[in-house]
Amino acid sequence: RECMQIQRSENVLVVTDPNTSVIGRALYEAATKISDRVLMVMMPSTHRHGDEPPSPVAELMRKQDVVLAPTRYSLTHTRARMQACREGTRIATMPGITLQMFTEGGMTTDFNAMQSAIAQLGKSLKRQRSVHVTTPSGTDVTFEIAGRWELGDNGICNRPGQVTNLPAGKILGMPKEGTMEGTIVIDGTWDASLIENPITLKVEAGIVTKVSGEDRDDVKALFVEASRKLKPQHQSNVWTVAEFGFGMNPRARLIGNVLEDEKVQGTCYFAIGDNTNLGGSALCGIHVTGVLSEPTVKIGELKLLNEGDMRI
Repeated sequence: RECMQIQRSENVLVVTDPNTSVIGRALYEAATKISDRVLMVMMPSTHRHGDEPPSPVAELMRKQDVVLAPTRYSLTHTRARMQACREGTRIATMPGITLQMFTEGGMTTDFNAMQSAIAQLGKSLKRQRSVHVTTPSGTDVTFEIAGRWELGDNGICNRPGQVTNLPAGKILGMPKEGTMEGTIVIDGTWDASLIENPITLKVEAGIVTKVSGEDRDDVKALFVEASRKLKPQHQSNVWTVAEFGFGMNPRARLIGNVLEDEKVQGTCYFAIGDNTNLGGSALCGIHVTGVLSEPTVKIGELKLLNEGDMRI
């Protein structure tokens, strides 16, 4: 009722898989108390964030007013999700959601208050495009943001074609292709794990050119595997720095789940891989997020974060 504002006459689809079926069933039962046009579909778990759902599921998604997607891996950066939104479906994705996450932390925030805070900060960011991020662990990277800052990940998803994560709470943008230079040290979480050994990414012209750290081989293997599915001329797309954002949810916590980690107020994140969801050209079917703790973030003339302290 608060986030999706489902109406009695609306068609609602719950898409879930065996890993998240407890949440899927709970959402199904709650939705049926509002609308009698509710379906739930159980699909096989995909293998990573950004993998496409089965075509019958994609077809069903296009025909709904509302889709709730508690699945193990994210459907946000999929053609199925984008096509459904183009046809007017509003969608909440919940990759990796657990019962604990659903009842504690970021999901317990005041979504209406957070929506107001994001909108207010968005006014200050409106014409700011240059970004400089540093951290005590060694990050020092500069880049430009392409197009507009995305302010819609606030948890209130009540208009046709909207998409949000739940839990929600971030502001994000696409780094302008070819502009990013420097070093990113991932020291908070990577993909779906809390960081024990920081991962260092050397970035040149918006592309990761070197990975270092104790876990570098595992990181490289993830992207090499994804690149094998692409034509040779497109294989380098997997190393694109696709997304930058920072958390705005005061109740979110770093727990080793990307769904909540990238919303933690006082952190920022970078995602590597596919940026087509944000209007970019790097189509590659992989999208992996790393969160930085205690960042200092300067956007234009606005010093947004100072070693993790939000200055707004």
